[in-house]
Amino acid sequence: MKIFDPGAYAALARRTVAEGCVLLRNDGPVLPFAQGAKVAVFGRSQFNYYKSGTGSGGLVNTGHVPSITEGLEASGAVKVDAKLKAEYESWIVDHPFDEGQGWANEPWYQEEMPLSEETVLAAAGRSDAAVVILGRTAGEDKDSSNLEGSYLLAGAERDMLKAVCGNFEKVAVVLNTGGILDMKWVEEYKPGAVLYVWQGGQEGGLAVADVLTGKAAPGGRLSDTIAKDIGDYPAAENFGSESRNLYPEDIYVGYRYFETFAPEKVLYPFGFGLTYTTFDVKHTSISVTAAQAGMEAEVTNTGSRPGRQVVQVYCEAPQGKLGKPARALCAFGKTRELAPGETETLSFTVPFARLASYDDSGATGRKSAWVLEAGEYTFYIGTDVRSAKKVGSVTLEETVVEQLEEACAPVTAFDRLRPGTSEGGVYTKEYEPTPLRTVNPMDRRNERLIKADPCAGDKGYKLSDVAEGKVTMDEFLAQLTDADLCCIVRGEGMCSPKVTPGTAGAFGGVTKRLLDFGIPTGCCADGPSGIRMDCGTHAFAMPNGTLMACTFDPELVGELYEYEGLELRKNKVDTLLGPGINIHRHPLNGRNFEYFSEDPLLTGEMAAAQLLALHKYGVTGTIKHFACNSQEFHRHDVEAVISERALREIYLKAFEIAVKEGGARSIMTSYNPINGFWSASSYDLLTTILHGQWGYKGMVMTDWWAKSNDQGQEGERTNTAAMVRAQNDLYMVVPDSESNALHDNSAEGLSKGTVDRAEFIRSAANICNFLLQSPAMLRMRGIESELDKALSEAPSLDDGDSAEMFYVQTGEDNALDFDASLIGMSKGDNTRFGVSIKEQGLYKLILTLRSTDQNDVSQLPLSVFQDRNLLGTATLTGAQRDWETVEFNVMGFSGNFYLRFFAAQTGLELKGVRLEIVKTMAELQKEFGQ
Repeated sequence: MKIFDPGAYAALARRTVAEGCVLLRNDGPVLPFAQGAKVAVFGRSQFNYYKSGTGSGGLVNTGHVPSITEGLEASGAVKVDAKLKAEYESWIVDHPFDEGQGWANEPWYQEEMPLSEETVLAAAGRSDAAVVILGRTAGEDKDSSNLEGSYLLAGAERDMLKAVCGNFEKVAVVLNTGGILDMKWVEEYKPGAVLYVWQGGQEGGLAVADVLTGKAAPGGRLSDTIAKDIGDYPAAENFGSESRNLYPEDIYVGYRYFETFAPEKVLYPFGFGLTYTTFDVKHTSISVTAAQAGMEAEVTNTGSRPGRQVVQVYCEAPQGKLGKPARALCAFGKTRELAPGETETLSFTVPFARLASYDDSGATGRKSAWVLEAGEYTFYIGTDVRSAKKVGSVTLEETVVEQLEEACAPVTAFDRLRPGTSEGGVYTKEYEPTPLRTVNPMDRRNERLIKADPCAGDKGYKLSDVAEGKVTMDEFLAQLTDADLCCIVRGEGMCSPKVTPGTAGAFGGVTKRLLDFGIPTGCCADGPSGIRMDCGTHAFAMPNGTLMACTFDPELVGELYEYEGLELRKNKVDTLLGPGINIHRHPLNGRNFEYFSEDPLLTGEMAAAQLLALHKYGVTGTIKHFACNSQEFHRHDVEAVISERALREIYLKAFEIAVKEGGARSIMTSYNPINGFWSASSYDLLTTILHGQWGYKGMVMTDWWAKSNDQGQEGERTNTAAMVRAQNDLYMVVPDSESNALHDNSAEGLSKGTVDRAEFIRSAANICNFLLQSPAMLRMRGIESELDKALSEAPSLDDGDSAEMFYVQTGEDNALDFDASLIGMSKGDNTRFGVSIKEQGLYKLILTLRSTDQNDVSQLPLSVFQDRNLLGTATLTGAQRDWETVEFNVMGFSGNFYLRFFAAQTGLELKGVRLEIVKTMAELQKEFGQ
């Protein structure tokens, strides 16, 4: 068991970043730079390192994040050109970093400094080599675009590359991005080295410097195929719709498509990556049992520097009646660090069941089954999908691995891709009709529903009695009234005062009655990049998902997530809202930075490693977004129209691995509908597949303010009855559960019989069973474990910037008068209030204040923040000694938020602070015609 050691945490994250950096080119070699080399650093991103993307997956408050230039300077290994750096710093004064205005409005690209010929020539004369750093962010609610400054290089970036590559003999281009970009420019400008460093969290800048200077070797391999052009990706014509995206490429996503149909359109294949040494990989013959194949690869470091190598195993299945990709990843491994001349043998086991295909048409005679079609299964071993060499094959008889039942089939007709004839190992494209739904999932639900008995009344049972085996869960839950059951399926937040300040939500014991039954209040926090606490508390900022997948090292990622587990436990967070494990269907998905890869096996193994690590400390992760969150544009409404086979083999497979291998306890559904049902109300997705076929025992929550629907109807945020009926257990989030603040239809659904009490009890059981395994149960019972005691005494990642917290609530008139005496007005005072409002809408915050300063020209600012956003600054002069009123608009779209008052100078007196509603949400919606 680890102890919580911030220094060791940071060191391990730094190592992880280096292991995820992917070196695509290194002619010369340019990298690593020689000891004492003089290096000119170009690009404004040398000062503005992107530690993560934006949105809920990136809003981790952390301390200073060193830039790549800071890392190079601190290394002592190279000398950064001070004159060029000073020129950039001078320019940045008049061209500051553009934060954007509001959620999802950050620019993906920052303005670059124009380079004069004189500047470049002078830097070349002073330097041995150049580094060009290109930066991109990305994030929630906004996709990237096939435009300059997004997926494509901006004109100023191209000018910079042309000038630098034309005047320096040694140039390394560093890409600080969330995912892949267009790479056609590499052959145009021919830099000596190209290095993807992704977004490495708070230690990323230091880790990149380690790689550039040779302190660490780049250990990453591409988790996505880089094609020649954005239009070459198979989803290109079916990405970006406002309402519906077809998935005609079917199972042929990423390398599965390119290796089968279009190998000539690949610039850098899946799994590719260089390092600072060379390796020889020798393959052995295959050993076969009835259930699996075993293989070995002997890896020898044939170069002059230490390093690690990734070895990948691919299988080519017989085309059969279903059609198969030319190659599919079926195993992978990574050596330890090998010294020059050292050898390690890696062993691989491939269960034959992993090679099965899902027959959704009945072509094999076994519809809705995982089938190993008869024929020769050929295995390839290598260091990427393209270079992998044949090592042998095994001939299998046709086998039904698992007979299931139709679930989540499409209702919209479309044709899907399949291989035709082979010409030199490349297949022609053919299309076939996609099998459509034949079973109504609601009929299936009605057949299987066993109605519940009425409430048995309070017998005095507590949830702890279930934990101790004194009563069953059914006996315990029979005590809950229908009103209690309606409350327990409503999670509260954001920033609920009932759990850790600043976190995303509270669930379980969210009312006094539920607490009286001994149901604890669980806490969940964003997200994949670390713990987001909007009140300002600092947490560790983790490397992004793409980077971690590129390590091809689940063991290392798991080791890092043990520290994340300790940090969650220390902050009384029961589940982290991550990892995100959606498939990289298309490079422009704005949220790809959170997710791992185009490959479901690599994605699933990374997710399982994170979960298993978190579980060592009693906490867990909420895997998301279940399923097909393949774009951010219109993400609440854009329907995924997809075959059962593609769902099973590609888009659900990582979730299945996380459930079966990682022991997943919590899952978040996606915003989007899939084949006619919003995912939160898809009975087939959540009950037939997840709980029924996979044996899942955990809880399911919606994404925040998600929609549900009844068959044939549009999605609604208030249709909680449909959500519970499907076995999505928690609606996230409402301002107040007991008052039904968002006016959901839970009680109405029970009275009309559209949802049964038994289904509410089922969801309550899923929530309570989760809580029984969580630290929340220990907190409820007043039990401090040795781990919790040790964590309470361990160093904190917070640097003391978090002020004391006061909790306040508006009255029945939707107004609140603060106790102004609580707000510190001395220089540096930082006062926070956790505010709960009864009615969502537009509010105004009214401050009454005056100067007490005797100097008439003094500048006296008081800054007011809502959550992370500056509402404004009230600045008085010393001469303004009469009471004055200053107003700020406050958007109360959530039931809970934070207000923070920061006094930059002493000299102001505050008499009154009042919050009052201006327009309710209903009035605003009516005003804007919604």
